[in-house]
Amino acid sequence: MDFTDFVLIKGNGLKGLVDAGLETLPQQYIQPPEQRFDLSQVITEESLPLIDVSNWDDPEVAKSICEAASKWGFFQIINHGITMEALESMKSAVHGFFGLPNDERRKYWKGQSVSDTVWLKTSFVPEKEKVLEWKDTLCFRYIPEDDGSSSLWPPICKDQVLDYMKAAETIIKRLLEVLLKSLNVKEIDKPTEYALMGSLLINLNYYPHCPKPELTAGSGPHADASTITILLQDDIGGLYVRGTDGEGWIHVPPVEGALVVNIGDVLQIMSNDRYKSIEHRVVANRSKNRVSIPIFVNPGAEALIGPLPEVVASG
Repeated sequence: MDFTDFVLIKGNGLKGLVDAGLETLPQQYIQPPEQRFDLSQVITEESLPLIDVSNWDDPEVAKSICEAASKWGFFQIINHGITMEALESMKSAVHGFFGLPNDERRKYWKGQSVSDTVWLKTSFVPEKEKVLEWKDTLCFRYIPEDDGSSSLWPPICKDQVLDYMKAAETIIKRLLEVLLKSLNVKEIDKPTEYALMGSLLINLNYYPHCPKPELTAGSGPHADASTITILLQDDIGGLYVRGTDGEGWIHVPPVEGALVVNIGDVLQIMSNDRYKSIEHRVVANRSKNRVSIPIFVNPGAEALIGPLPEVVASG
């Protein structure tokens, strides 16, 4: 089998490769030894905050969020208002899409997709990467005042994605209000909102079980270019965040009903480094197919990004 032709050109992706009966790890996925995940680097005595946001107006909630954003750049939230049913439905939708036959999935392959608001890809940027990441991703560009583009999304997951994004928008706005209030921004006006969240992307990540997980990476170490990212992960685990020592890694344990929030590069810049965009990674799993659903809250395409005037003024 010609790997490039089957996986990348024909658009079968990693899932198609695994379904074809893969028994050994292809060379294209083998990380150099220095890039591989080392369990001895896991920090067990440090853990990320789990914050109950059932009362957004509680000053203690705001304080916990802003402290976590400053120290770790990551935290988890519970009692955020999205029902357990909606969260489970979203995870099931990922398995549903990636359970479709290759021919059905291929309709959405990047460069061939029926719409520019949905595309399927493998790894991160496979045409530029020396080593591929062990994942496939179905990406959606979400437009709040839906212009009809979602009518071309895969029927098996379209409604779940739309419902989840509508519910998540409220949380995104509350989080940004809390984070910016601590930076002396009294009110988020339209230009600021555009600079913070003018573009919303949601990814359905699928990490198939892997014959040699220790040799590859679900996602290699990286920081997000977003304003903030809100992640729904399943119960398998495998997400690690760089520790405050800058050396080790902290596991982000799956918590039922929780969402993982992290600061992206944009908000680190806008906060003049008060909030931290921290490196993180995902390890592959030998026996289970892992799914995760990140929402990348990004600036609008025309937004100019720099430290907020209120932050600069307050020193």
